[in-house]
Parts: sequence; C-alpha cells; structure tokens
Amino acid sequence: MISPAHYADVVTPSDTLTLESGSRIVMHALLAEEVNLIFGYPGGAIMPIYDALYDFKDDLQHILVRHEQGAIHAAQGYARASGRTGVVFATSGPGATNLVTGLADAMIDSTPLVCITGQVFAHLLGTDAFQETDVINITTPVTKWNYQVTDASEMAGALARAFYIAASGRPGPVLIDITKNAQLQQTDFEGYEKCSRIRSYRPKPVIRPAYISEAAALIDRAERPLVVFGQGVMLGKAEKEFIDFIEKADLPSAWTIMGMGALPTDHPLAVGMLGMHGNYGPNLLTNQCDVLIAVGMRFDDRVTGRLDKYATQAKIIHLDIDPAEIDKNIKATVPVWGDCKETLPLLTEAIQKKSHVAWRQKFAECHVREMDKVITPEQFPAGGPITMAEVMHQLNQYTGGEAIIVTDVGQHQMVACRYAVMNQSRSNITSGGLGTMGFGLPAAIGAKFGAPHRMVIAIVGDGGIQMTIQELGTIMQTGMKVKVLILNNEYLGMVRQWQELFHDHRYSFVQMSSPDYVQVANGYHIMAASVSAREDLTPALEKMIYHDGPYLLEIKVGKENNIFPMVPTGRSVSEIVLCKEEIRPS
Repeated sequence: MISPAHYADVVTPSDTLTLESGSRIVMHALLAEEVNLIFGYPGGAIMPIYDALYDFKDDLQHILVRHEQGAIHAAQGYARASGRTGVVFATSGPGATNLVTGLADAMIDSTPLVCITGQVFAHLLGTDAFQETDVINITTPVTKWNYQVTDASEMAGALARAFYIAASGRPGPVLIDITKNAQLQQTDFEGYEKCSRIRSYRPKPVIRPAYISEAAALIDRAERPLVVFGQGVMLGKAEKEFIDFIEKADLPSAWTIMGMGALPTDHPLAVGMLGMHGNYGPNLLTNQCDVLIAVGMRFDDRVTGRLDKYATQAKIIHLDIDPAEIDKNIKATVPVWGDCKETLPLLTEAIQKKSHVAWRQKFAECHVREMDKVITPEQFPAGGPITMAEVMHQLNQYTGGEAIIVTDVGQHQMVACRYAVMNQSRSNITSGGLGTMGFGLPAAIGAKFGAPHRMVIAIVGDGGIQMTIQELGTIMQTGMKVKVLILNNEYLGMVRQWQELFHDHRYSFVQMSSPDYVQVANGYHIMAASVSAREDLTPALEKMIYHDGPYLLEIKVGKENNIFPMVPTGRSVSEIVLCKEEIRPS
C-alpha cells in the first residue's frame, strides 16, 4: 500500500515551476517524434499513461488489440510496411512478458520499435508486488536497448534516446519501462528535444575507401559473380542504388527471405530466393561462383546450409552496417562497413561496366530444370486436392505484384515467398529469423495501417492462425480491409513434411483440427468463405480480392503436399533436392 506521504511526494506539484506529469511528457514525446499510431492494451500499471492519452486522442490514434503479442506483431507489420518506428503500450507483469516473443522477433529481423511498459511504483520494486516482473533483465537479450524510468525528470531524455536508437544504424526494438510514480509525478518540462547523437553509440561505421577499391577490383576480375542480398537494402532505403550497382556490372542477384521485394521479382537480374526452400539455381550456383557479394544480409544458417561447404571456392565481399555481422558466420575477403545507401554508390562508381551472359545462362538452365522437376507435376497437378502453389499462382494474377503479402510461419510461408510476384519494395512481411507462428494476422493489421493505400493479404496456415485468431476482433473494431487467406492442410505442415522425409512418416502430434473458420469470422462480423474444389478457387479468390472490406477465405489444400526444392538440414546448398526421391540418407 502507498503511504499518504509517499503519494503526496509523487503527485503534488510545485508552485514555482512549470510542471507536467510524466505521462503527459510521454505524449509530447510521441508527437515530437511524429508518431501518430500506437498499438496497445491497457492495465493498472500503465493507467496514468492511458489517462493522459485520453487528452491527446485526436492526435494519437490507439489501436486496442486483443493480446499484447498481437500489439507488438502489429507494430512490426506497421514498421515493416511504412519504414517508420512502431510504438507499443503494455502494462506490467504479464503485459510486459507477453511482448517478449515480439521483441525477439523484431531484434533478429532488425525492426524498429519503441515499447513502453508500465511498472509498479518504484518503492515496490523487488518486493514481488502484484504484476511486478523484472522486465529490464527479462528483455535485455532481446532488445537493442532498454531502460527503466523511475523519476519523471528522466522521461524526456529516455524517450529521445529510445527513438534514436531504435531507428538509427541497424534498427531494432527498444523498451522503456516506466514506474507508476514516474508516470504520475510532475516535473519541470521545458519541451522535448529529439536525440541526434549519443557519445557512446556509433550507429554507422566509418566507410573505408581502401575496402571499396579492393571490392571493386574483385568484382571487375570476376567471371562468375553472384550477389546475395537481404533486408539491409530496404532498411537502408537503397533499392535504387542497389539496382544501379547490379545493372552496371550485370550481376545475377538472389535474395534472402527478408530481402524479397527490394528487387522486383521479374527483374532480368533476379535469379530467385536463397535458402532451405529457395530456388534451385541460386542455391546450387552459390558453390560455383568465383566472387560472392553479400549486401545487407547476415549469412543465416537457413541460407548457408553447412558452413564448411558454403562458397568455399569464392572470394567474399560483405557489405553491412553492423560490423558484428562481418566474419560472424562467413569469413569475408573484403569487408565493406557502412550504410549500403552510401557504400553502394561508391562501389558502383568504382566498378567497370561488364556483361556476364554465359554465367547468367546457367541460372536460366537451372530454372528450366526446376520448372520441369518441381512445378508442373508436384505443385500444379491436373487433379486431386488444391495445392498451395497453385493458389499463389492464381493470386498473383489478381495482385499483379502490387500487394503486400504478410505470411505466418510454415509451409504456406515458403510457398508464398517462393511463388509470389512482387514489384514494390516492402511487399514481403514475414517472421524470418525467429520463425514466429501467430505473426501473420496481427502483422497484417499493422501493415494495413502502415500502408493504407495498398492491398494487404495475410497468408496463414491453420496452425499459426489459431495462435492469434483473437485479433479478428481488432479487424472488427477498426474495420481495416485486411484479406486473410488460410491455407488449411489439417497439419502443422512443415513439421509433418520433416516427419515424413526424415522420421519415417511418424506423424507425432501434428494433425490439427480447426474450427469452422467461416462461422468464426462471421462471429466477428467479417465476411468469409471456404472452398475445397479446384473449380471454386478462382471465383473465391476474385470475391476476396474485390470485396470492399475485410475478408477471410479458407482454402482446403492437399494434406500431404511437400515443398521443394529443399536443402536438407546439415547439407551443403549444392546438395539441394528437387523431389522426395532425391533425398539420400545422411
């Protein structure tokens, strides 16, 4: 219980100062940082901030989600679609801990977020008070920076640093935990000053001209160059600079799952997606290139396969804003530190104009083999159940590559990223590094707020949708025109595929029963339909696309379809297989 004396110390204003409460300083900070949207869920420990928000509701839109995990995934979707920093409010205890998965997801996928959590009164810290958790120590491993505000005088400075750190350099999530007394306390407030420099923090490494020259020399001598690029191109807003670079030297370019969209999928130099379920050519030919140029990617294990067999024949040029990524997994021949918005033009200026027709032809030949082996018989059958691949093929005809595709995690994710056509940057929003089931639906809501002029389609599986299905309530309340496409195979599909291929068909607890999704959606006043017959697929997709409002479409697909190509775990990328028959025992 708060003593009367302590409570008086917290809220009694001074007669001699211009005073503002800590909670209202939060509002002033958000407005100064040009925030106009918050995703959150109120509770006791953050109630003073919500009380202050009531007076600012004409300037700060708040989206009431149905779970704090939904709030942070929505903020991620907003940030990824808009390029701005997502903002989240949550209360103490379970409210704060419900953010942890999203924080970890945002950390590994470099998504800028500022999460503001309420906390118990400062004098109760460490007493196991109601809904008290040590959120600072809990979230330290999954945030770029976190800080606990225990006095209102710290508020403005802490928030200024938070927004600066979240969005600068390699972006990431920041958490500010604010005790209740700091929210209520009044302090002298002379205005909010945005942060532009922190002495101990250097978000951009110094570019070294010598490395630019060394990299250019390697590219000029290359006969079989390959560019692999990731989300860093988009985070650096360097899409044009990237295209100028690859076009000057005629460089075939492959993307990671997070890099998809930075280069139009139909660009002549686009050779497909890398990784475990990526395209055949870029995976196979990674181990035949003589110079590999990595731009804004981190050599994740799903891209490299066995590290000791990854591009061992190639000279490696690695462009990255985060020096910690250089040499972390793959040793670079030439490290190019810096923001690719700045380093790519320097490299483009330094390289010679070249042509690699014969080398690019090899990618075309690999594509033909992939088409013959995978696409026609496996993913586009003449009869039988609908496949995920043919759904994506038809969906492309309606989106024209202009929609934002938000995926959950699983087989549907790999199919969507393999077959989706994307002509705009920031069109592919997925949980890449953490692989968070339940990400798709709330992230799609946030993406629609971040890019209201664009069509947003959430492509989810029957497993992931049930983890955050309550966010249909957020769609109902906001009326956001999100399209939800459920590819239902009645399994946890990716796990089932591995159990089939590597565990002798021992399907251990992967069968998934689902509710009647149409009735569920209708319960939330959302139009919905369900189809299982191929002849109904086209009209169902058409109705979903052209419906003027949110829509949920369940498509019942084949139960035991597999996703190929595939690099089996523990294998080299050059051991990529195109069908089940090519998988050999380990």
